[in-house]
Amino acid sequence: MDFHAKTVYQIYPKSFQDTNGDGWGDLPGVTSRLDYLKNLGVGYLWLTPFYPSPQRDNGYDVADYTAIDPRYGTMADFDNLAREAKARGIGLMLDMVFNHSSTEHQWFQKALAGDRKYQDYYIFRDGKPGEPPTNWVSKFGGNAWEYVPALKKYYLHLFDVTQADLNWENPAVREELKNVLRFWKKKGVSGFRFDVVNLISKGAFENDNEGDGRRFYTDGPRVHEYLKELVADSGIGGMVTVGEMSSTSLDNCIRYSNPAEHELSMIFSFHHLKVDYKDGQKWQLMPPDLRALKKLFKDWQEGMTEGGGWNALFWCNHDQPRIVSRLGDEGQYWKASAKMLAAAIHLMRGTPYIYQGEELGMTNAHFKSLEDYRDVESINYHHILRGEGKSEEETLEILGARSRDNSRTPMQWEAGKNAGFTTGTPWIAVNENHTAINAAAEEKDEDSILAFYKKLVQLRKENAVIAEGSIHILSTPDSLLAYEREYKGTRLLILCNLTSEPINLPENHTDWQGQGWTKFLGNYEGIEAPLRPYEVLALKKQS
Repeated sequence: MDFHAKTVYQIYPKSFQDTNGDGWGDLPGVTSRLDYLKNLGVGYLWLTPFYPSPQRDNGYDVADYTAIDPRYGTMADFDNLAREAKARGIGLMLDMVFNHSSTEHQWFQKALAGDRKYQDYYIFRDGKPGEPPTNWVSKFGGNAWEYVPALKKYYLHLFDVTQADLNWENPAVREELKNVLRFWKKKGVSGFRFDVVNLISKGAFENDNEGDGRRFYTDGPRVHEYLKELVADSGIGGMVTVGEMSSTSLDNCIRYSNPAEHELSMIFSFHHLKVDYKDGQKWQLMPPDLRALKKLFKDWQEGMTEGGGWNALFWCNHDQPRIVSRLGDEGQYWKASAKMLAAAIHLMRGTPYIYQGEELGMTNAHFKSLEDYRDVESINYHHILRGEGKSEEETLEILGARSRDNSRTPMQWEAGKNAGFTTGTPWIAVNENHTAINAAAEEKDEDSILAFYKKLVQLRKENAVIAEGSIHILSTPDSLLAYEREYKGTRLLILCNLTSEPINLPENHTDWQGQGWTKFLGNYEGIEAPLRPYEVLALKKQS
């Protein structure tokens, strides 16, 4: 399986590269940076949605699944991108948002006009104003049902009110979505990423007296059946596929990604990115629980291995704050912590994903005003948090740590105006630190974070122990993440100091000080004890 040895690079086109000066990244911009990506060594590019959209949720509210939003370019631009990427040995993965569509999609517009056929494409329920069918809470805040007075019905929206959930119980809907995959496959696409795909099968429509409703629609009763049908009938079974899994379980993810099940190649799970959620709430801050983080890695890495599943390895994406700001250090140990965090997951079992700018050590935006934000979730929660009695200062501190806009500031290509992203006014402000953190500077520095990422990508290609080996997470102090990989007599030991304090290694945790171990990778010179702040040390042994 070639995706075991390859690395995926995620592109958020809106913020990657603008070529026409409108302040909005476009497909020709991606094409213009393909040589940079080839030099990085990645095997696939995952592009987040560039389809026609009102942009209520930055493109995840799709109004047409088989067209290009003019702000991103034309279909000819896409065809050119696909050709040029293929010429460089890079495959394209497209984002499929199949749990919901925009309310501006023609299907929903026909439903609003009274067409019974298209009303059955969505989840409508009869009701009265002020009496929604259930008390389920939208992921973006508020009740998950919206009333349509003209129809005297509610429709379900697990996300924004303009993102109506599709009715997968309807075979006609499933066939429409298969046709979307067939369309893009003919265009030469190499793979697909499925947005919140484990929410497509709803269970009982009941009030949730214990939570926010997610237990009634997460990993639902027919989800595996639907995925098998989607993959088999659309002819994408041999392609690379990844499912984004919201609030999922290990057992389900083994099923989703075990090759014997014929569903998906791999899965994204997010439990490890909730270890700094106070009381499990995204909008309540606390220091990261490193013990919980390590336990989650142990459970998921070892559990998926034993069950035959496959993980997508990641810290960052378009929905997450920058990891160096979150678990690393923006000051003295910025470079060391960014490298350590990269190695920590790139040397694990699974397929690594790099989110644009992560390979440069890009940081959170540190916006100082609500007017700087563009993300609908962040804006909604600003009002919610203020309504709960939090001060403006406290609310902005929370947004500064949690907002999805932290990952959506423009790619930092160079130190000049707008970081080389656009000649116009960017749709969202460029991070002020682009003068120091940018690709042009790091390409000239052999010790840069970018150079370290290139090394990690290459090591996975060259070492079967990384691509295919077993994994065992070692029992160590909370501040030390340590694990072993093994494959056909080759062993790797990876030691990651997760803190800014030196760590004394337990004398008996492994035989790494014995004969035969050699340094394989590190972010500091030489080998010293104790481990230095944010140090990663990887050792190799051949039996």
